[in-house]
Amino acid sequence: MASFRSTVENMSKLMDEMGITELDLERQLLLGLYRKHIHLSKQQTVAAPVAGFAQQSKAKDSDKISGHVLKSPMVGVLYLAPEPGAKPFVKVGAKVKAGDTVALVEAMKTFNPIKSDIDGVVKEILLADGVAVEFDTPIIVIEQVENAAD
Repeated sequence: MASFRSTVENMSKLMDEMGITELDLERQLLLGLYRKHIHLSKQQTVAAPVAGFAQQSKAKDSDKISGHVLKSPMVGVLYLAPEPGAKPFVKVGAKVKAGDTVALVEAMKTFNPIKSDIDGVVKEILLADGVAVEFDTPIIVIEQVENAAD
């Protein structure tokens, strides 16, 4: 009999292959006295361009992006504003300084700031608010400019 762990791993692979994002599993053991219920939920990684901004068909196509690219340091969900309905951290054309927060990535219920590591002007925002990102997914392009925050 296959272990429950291997069953979950196999189901996860099937979810990826079939494009399924949610699945409920139940397992009864010991003549029905013990029931284990697991809800699997996977977010699809989507590189959705932000409406009104430069269209980038695939955010991972770094060779098509010119400028300094800020990338996600982790797997999680990208947020472009500090909370729903709030003003975004930055917009295209905004001046930023090194250390300014430009987005958040939520991972394991912790919001991690994505900070600019250079002074410059936001050239492109490659992803929409609320999309799932992987490690190293390009998020924002900054054009380096001397004294950009002055």
